[in-house]
Amino acid sequence: MRRRDLLQLVPTLAAASAFAQTPAQPQILTRPIPSSGEQIPLIGLGSWITFNVGNDTAARAQSAEVMRQFFAAGGKLIDSSPMYGSSQGVIGEALQKLQAQAKVFSADKVWTSSDGATQIEASRKLWQVPRFDLLQVHNLLAWEKQLPLLQAMKAAGQLRYVGITTSEGRRHSEFEQLMRSQRIDFVQLSYNLLDREAEQRLLPLARERGIAVLVNRPFREGALLRQLQRQPLPAWAAEIDCTSWAQVALKFIVSHPAVTCTIPATSNPAHLRENMGAARGRLPDAALRQRMAEHVAKL
Repeated sequence: MRRRDLLQLVPTLAAASAFAQTPAQPQILTRPIPSSGEQIPLIGLGSWITFNVGNDTAARAQSAEVMRQFFAAGGKLIDSSPMYGSSQGVIGEALQKLQAQAKVFSADKVWTSSDGATQIEASRKLWQVPRFDLLQVHNLLAWEKQLPLLQAMKAAGQLRYVGITTSEGRRHSEFEQLMRSQRIDFVQLSYNLLDREAEQRLLPLARERGIAVLVNRPFREGALLRQLQRQPLPAWAAEIDCTSWAQVALKFIVSHPAVTCTIPATSNPAHLRENMGAARGRLPDAALRQRMAEHVAKL
Protein backbone atom coordinates (compact mmCIF):
# COMPACT_ATOMS: atom_id res chain seq x y z
CA MET A 1 0.00 0.00 0.00
CA ARG A 2 1.35 3.46 -0.92
CA ARG A 3 2.24 5.95 1.82
CA ARG A 4 -0.50 8.34 0.67
CA ASP A 5 -3.10 5.58 1.06
CA LEU A 6 -1.75 4.76 4.52
CA LEU A 7 -2.05 8.39 5.59
CA GLN A 8 -5.65 8.51 4.35
CA LEU A 9 -6.40 5.37 6.35
CA VAL A 10 -5.07 6.74 9.67
CA PRO A 11 -8.12 8.92 10.55
CA THR A 12 -10.47 6.03 9.75
CA LEU A 13 -8.54 3.64 12.00
CA ALA A 14 -8.39 6.23 14.78
CA ALA A 15 -12.14 6.80 14.60
CA ALA A 16 -12.78 3.06 14.65
CA SER A 17 -10.49 2.67 17.67
CA ALA A 18 -12.24 5.50 19.52
CA PHE A 19 -15.62 3.95 18.75
CA ALA A 20 -14.46 0.57 20.00
CA GLN A 21 -13.30 2.14 23.27
CA THR A 22 -16.65 3.90 23.89
CA PRO A 23 -18.42 2.21 26.80
CA ALA A 24 -21.39 0.18 25.59
CA GLN A 25 -24.81 1.42 26.64
CA PRO A 26 -26.34 -0.90 29.25
CA GLN A 27 -28.63 -3.47 27.70
CA ILE A 28 -32.32 -2.63 27.76
CA LEU A 29 -34.17 -4.54 30.45
CA THR A 30 -36.98 -6.83 29.36
CA ARG A 31 -39.46 -9.19 30.99
CA PRO A 32 -41.26 -12.19 29.49
CA ILE A 33 -44.95 -12.32 28.66
CA PRO A 34 -45.98 -15.28 30.85
CA SER A 35 -48.31 -16.92 28.31
CA SER A 36 -45.66 -17.08 25.59
CA GLY A 37 -42.21 -16.26 26.98
CA GLU A 38 -41.80 -13.41 24.47
CA GLN A 39 -39.61 -10.67 25.94
CA ILE A 40 -40.69 -7.03 25.86
CA PRO A 41 -38.86 -3.96 27.24
CA LEU A 42 -39.92 -2.74 30.67
CA ILE A 43 -40.73 0.75 29.35
CA GLY A 44 -43.34 1.22 26.64
CA LEU A 45 -45.10 4.28 25.25
CA GLY A 46 -48.61 5.50 25.96
CA SER A 47 -50.59 7.87 23.73
CA TRP A 48 -53.44 9.18 25.92
CA ILE A 49 -53.66 13.00 25.45
CA THR A 50 -50.08 13.40 24.16
CA PHE A 51 -50.71 12.03 20.65
CA ASN A 52 -54.23 13.45 20.34
CA VAL A 53 -53.05 16.38 18.21
CA GLY A 54 -55.60 16.35 15.39
CA ASN A 55 -54.25 17.67 12.08
CA ASP A 56 -51.53 19.86 13.60
CA THR A 57 -48.62 19.14 11.23
CA ALA A 58 -45.89 20.25 13.62
CA ALA A 59 -47.36 18.28 16.52
CA ARG A 60 -47.66 15.17 14.34
CA ALA A 61 -44.03 15.54 13.31
CA GLN A 62 -43.00 15.83 16.95
CA SER A 63 -44.99 12.71 17.80
CA ALA A 64 -43.16 10.88 15.03
CA GLU A 65 -39.85 12.07 16.47
CA VAL A 66 -40.84 10.74 19.89
CA MET A 67 -41.58 7.37 18.28
CA ARG A 68 -38.33 7.43 16.30
CA GLN A 69 -36.33 7.95 19.47
CA PHE A 70 -38.43 5.34 21.28
CA PHE A 71 -37.50 2.68 18.73
CA ALA A 72 -33.88 3.86 18.63
CA ALA A 73 -33.70 3.37 22.41
CA GLY A 74 -34.95 -0.20 22.09
CA GLY A 75 -38.64 0.39 22.81
CA LYS A 76 -41.36 -1.81 21.32
CA LEU A 77 -44.80 -1.63 22.96
CA ILE A 78 -47.04 1.33 22.06
CA ASP A 79 -50.54 1.52 23.56
CA SER A 80 -53.59 3.39 22.26
CA SER A 81 -57.39 3.25 22.09
CA PRO A 82 -60.35 4.49 20.03
CA MET A 83 -61.02 6.67 23.09
CA TYR A 84 -57.82 8.66 22.48
CA GLY A 85 -58.99 10.98 19.72
CA SER A 86 -56.55 11.22 16.81
CA SER A 87 -53.82 9.22 18.58
CA GLN A 88 -54.29 6.05 16.53
CA GLY A 89 -53.92 7.89 13.24
CA VAL A 90 -50.91 9.81 14.53
CA ILE A 91 -49.25 6.51 15.46
CA GLY A 92 -50.07 4.95 12.10
CA GLU A 93 -48.74 7.93 10.16
CA ALA A 94 -45.49 7.82 12.15
CA LEU A 95 -45.10 4.06 11.73
CA GLN A 96 -45.45 4.52 7.97
CA LYS A 97 -43.02 7.44 7.91
CA LEU A 98 -40.46 5.54 10.01
CA GLN A 99 -41.10 2.22 8.24
CA ALA A 100 -41.41 0.78 11.73
CA GLN A 101 -44.38 -1.59 11.42
CA ALA A 102 -42.05 -4.55 12.04
CA LYS A 103 -40.56 -2.90 15.16
CA VAL A 104 -43.72 -2.10 17.06
CA PHE A 105 -45.61 -4.26 19.54
CA SER A 106 -49.05 -2.81 18.82
CA ALA A 107 -51.40 -2.66 21.80
CA ASP A 108 -54.86 -1.21 21.29
CA LYS A 109 -58.34 -1.62 22.74
CA VAL A 110 -61.94 -2.26 21.86
CA TRP A 111 -64.19 0.37 23.45
CA THR A 112 -67.78 0.00 22.40
CA SER A 113 -70.97 -1.68 23.52
CA SER A 114 -71.95 -2.41 19.91
CA ASP A 115 -69.94 -3.80 16.96
CA GLY A 116 -66.47 -4.50 18.27
CA ALA A 117 -65.21 -6.12 15.07
CA THR A 118 -65.98 -3.02 12.99
CA GLN A 119 -64.27 -0.76 15.51
CA ILE A 120 -61.19 -2.98 15.65
CA GLU A 121 -60.86 -2.98 11.88
CA ALA A 122 -61.14 0.82 11.81
CA SER A 123 -58.41 1.01 14.46
CA ARG A 124 -56.17 -1.38 12.52
CA LYS A 125 -56.46 0.76 9.39
CA LEU A 126 -55.51 3.86 11.37
CA TRP A 127 -52.45 2.10 12.79
CA GLN A 128 -51.60 0.75 9.30
CA VAL A 129 -50.53 -2.61 10.70
CA PRO A 130 -51.48 -6.06 9.33
CA ARG A 131 -52.84 -7.13 12.73
CA PHE A 132 -52.61 -6.09 16.36
CA ASP A 133 -50.29 -7.80 18.78
CA LEU A 134 -52.56 -7.09 21.76
CA LEU A 135 -56.20 -6.03 22.00
CA GLN A 136 -57.77 -5.19 25.34
CA VAL A 137 -61.34 -4.61 26.47
CA HIS A 138 -61.11 -0.97 27.53
CA ASN A 139 -62.32 -0.38 31.09
CA LEU A 140 -64.30 -3.64 30.87
CA LEU A 141 -66.93 -1.97 28.63
CA ALA A 142 -69.28 -4.70 27.38
CA TRP A 143 -66.67 -7.33 28.23
CA GLU A 144 -69.27 -10.12 28.06
CA LYS A 145 -69.57 -9.36 24.33
CA GLN A 146 -66.09 -8.16 23.42
CA LEU A 147 -63.89 -10.61 25.30
CA PRO A 148 -65.23 -13.66 23.39
CA LEU A 149 -64.63 -11.72 20.15
CA LEU A 150 -60.99 -11.12 21.06
CA GLN A 151 -60.53 -14.74 22.09
CA ALA A 152 -61.99 -15.89 18.78
CA MET A 153 -59.67 -13.54 16.87
CA LYS A 154 -56.69 -14.98 18.71
CA ALA A 155 -57.79 -18.54 17.96
CA ALA A 156 -58.07 -17.60 14.27
CA GLY A 157 -54.58 -16.08 14.18
CA GLN A 158 -55.90 -12.54 13.74
CA LEU A 159 -54.50 -11.41 17.09
CA ARG A 160 -51.61 -12.50 19.29
CA TYR A 161 -52.72 -11.55 22.82
CA VAL A 162 -55.96 -10.75 24.66
CA GLY A 163 -56.35 -8.41 27.64
CA ILE A 164 -58.59 -6.25 29.81
CA THR A 165 -57.98 -2.81 31.29
CA THR A 166 -58.94 -0.58 34.15
CA SER A 167 -57.56 2.67 35.52
CA GLU A 168 -57.54 4.84 38.64
CA GLY A 169 -58.49 1.91 40.88
CA ARG A 170 -61.94 1.41 39.38
CA ARG A 171 -63.85 -1.90 39.37
CA HIS A 172 -61.04 -3.92 40.95
CA SER A 173 -63.43 -6.56 42.33
CA GLU A 174 -64.89 -7.30 38.90
CA PHE A 175 -61.41 -7.11 37.39
CA GLU A 176 -60.18 -9.73 39.84
CA GLN A 177 -63.10 -12.02 39.01
CA LEU A 178 -62.26 -11.86 35.31
CA MET A 179 -58.60 -12.55 35.99
CA ARG A 180 -59.65 -15.71 37.80
CA SER A 181 -62.30 -16.91 35.34
CA GLN A 182 -61.25 -15.80 31.83
CA ARG A 183 -58.49 -16.80 29.41
CA ILE A 184 -56.47 -13.57 29.16
CA ASP A 185 -52.82 -12.83 28.47
CA PHE A 186 -52.61 -9.24 29.73
CA VAL A 187 -54.17 -6.92 32.26
CA GLN A 188 -53.65 -3.17 32.30
CA LEU A 189 -54.11 -1.20 35.51
CA SER A 190 -52.96 1.90 37.40
CA TYR A 191 -49.97 1.61 39.73
CA ASN A 192 -47.38 4.13 40.90
CA LEU A 193 -45.51 5.38 43.97
CA LEU A 194 -48.73 6.73 45.50
CA ASP A 195 -51.47 4.56 43.99
CA ARG A 196 -50.58 1.12 45.31
CA GLU A 197 -53.91 -0.64 45.73
CA ALA A 198 -52.98 -3.13 43.00
CA GLU A 199 -50.26 -4.55 45.27
CA GLN A 200 -52.89 -6.04 47.56
CA ARG A 201 -54.64 -8.49 45.23
CA LEU A 202 -54.27 -7.81 41.50
CA LEU A 203 -50.49 -7.97 41.15
CA PRO A 204 -50.11 -11.15 43.24
CA LEU A 205 -52.98 -12.72 41.30
CA ALA A 206 -51.34 -11.84 37.97
CA ARG A 207 -48.20 -13.71 39.06
CA GLU A 208 -50.25 -16.66 40.26
CA ARG A 209 -52.27 -16.86 37.04
CA GLY A 210 -49.40 -16.15 34.63
CA ILE A 211 -50.86 -12.89 33.29
CA ALA A 212 -48.71 -10.04 31.95
CA VAL A 213 -49.24 -6.62 33.54
CA LEU A 214 -49.19 -3.26 31.75
CA VAL A 215 -49.17 -0.25 34.08
CA ASN A 216 -50.89 3.00 33.15
CA ARG A 217 -50.77 6.40 34.89
CA PRO A 218 -47.20 5.94 36.18
CA PHE A 219 -46.93 9.72 36.75
CA ARG A 220 -50.61 10.42 37.53
CA GLU A 221 -50.76 12.31 34.22
CA GLY A 222 -47.80 14.41 35.37
CA ALA A 223 -49.18 15.42 38.78
CA LEU A 224 -46.84 13.06 40.62
CA LEU A 225 -43.75 14.43 38.89
CA ARG A 226 -44.78 18.02 39.49
CA GLN A 227 -45.00 17.19 43.19
CA LEU A 228 -41.70 15.28 43.31
CA GLN A 229 -39.65 17.74 41.27
CA ARG A 230 -40.00 20.34 44.03
CA GLN A 231 -37.81 18.04 46.17
CA PRO A 232 -34.11 17.16 45.81
CA LEU A 233 -33.34 13.76 44.33
CA PRO A 234 -32.42 11.40 47.20
CA ALA A 235 -28.88 10.03 47.40
CA TRP A 236 -30.18 6.48 47.02
CA ALA A 237 -31.31 7.28 43.47
CA ALA A 238 -27.72 6.77 42.34
CA GLU A 239 -27.82 3.22 43.71
CA ILE A 240 -30.30 2.33 40.97
CA ASP A 241 -28.73 4.49 38.24
CA CYS A 242 -31.46 7.15 38.31
CA THR A 243 -30.71 10.75 37.39
CA SER A 244 -34.27 12.10 37.67
CA TRP A 245 -37.50 11.67 39.59
CA ALA A 246 -39.15 10.30 36.44
CA GLN A 247 -36.68 7.43 36.39
CA VAL A 248 -37.18 6.82 40.11
CA ALA A 249 -40.96 6.64 39.62
CA LEU A 250 -40.67 4.28 36.66
CA LYS A 251 -38.10 1.99 38.27
CA PHE A 252 -40.31 1.64 41.34
CA ILE A 253 -43.07 0.32 39.08
CA VAL A 254 -41.10 -2.02 36.83
CA SER A 255 -39.11 -3.51 39.70
CA HIS A 256 -42.29 -5.15 40.99
CA PRO A 257 -41.91 -8.78 39.88
CA ALA A 258 -45.48 -8.96 38.52
CA VAL A 259 -45.12 -5.92 36.23
CA THR A 260 -44.25 -6.59 32.60
CA CYS A 261 -44.17 -3.05 31.20
CA THR A 262 -45.28 0.48 32.04
CA ILE A 263 -46.48 2.97 29.42
CA PRO A 264 -45.63 6.61 30.24
CA ALA A 265 -46.97 9.03 27.63
CA THR A 266 -45.06 12.05 26.37
CA SER A 267 -44.90 14.41 23.40
CA ASN A 268 -41.42 15.62 24.38
CA PRO A 269 -38.40 13.79 22.87
CA ALA A 270 -36.20 14.77 25.84
CA HIS A 271 -38.72 13.29 28.26
CA LEU A 272 -38.88 10.16 26.11
CA ARG A 273 -35.11 9.70 26.39
CA GLU A 274 -35.31 10.26 30.13
CA ASN A 275 -38.09 7.70 30.50
CA MET A 276 -36.24 5.10 28.45
CA GLY A 277 -33.28 5.47 30.80
CA ALA A 278 -35.41 3.66 33.38
CA ALA A 279 -35.21 0.53 31.22
CA ARG A 280 -31.47 0.28 31.80
CA GLY A 281 -29.16 -0.18 34.76
CA ARG A 282 -29.94 -1.45 38.23
CA LEU A 283 -33.43 -1.92 39.68
CA PRO A 284 -34.33 -1.52 43.37
CA ASP A 285 -34.66 -4.62 45.52
CA ALA A 286 -37.60 -5.16 47.88
CA ALA A 287 -35.97 -3.24 50.73
CA LEU A 288 -35.21 -0.19 48.60
CA ARG A 289 -38.68 -0.30 47.04
CA GLN A 290 -40.16 0.00 50.53
CA ARG A 291 -37.80 2.85 51.33
CA MET A 292 -38.79 4.63 48.10
CA ALA A 293 -42.49 4.37 48.85
CA GLU A 294 -42.02 5.59 52.45
CA HIS A 295 -39.87 8.51 51.30
CA VAL A 296 -42.44 9.70 48.74
CA ALA A 297 -45.36 9.22 51.14
CA LYS A 298 -43.73 11.69 53.55
CA LEU A 299 -43.19 14.45 50.98
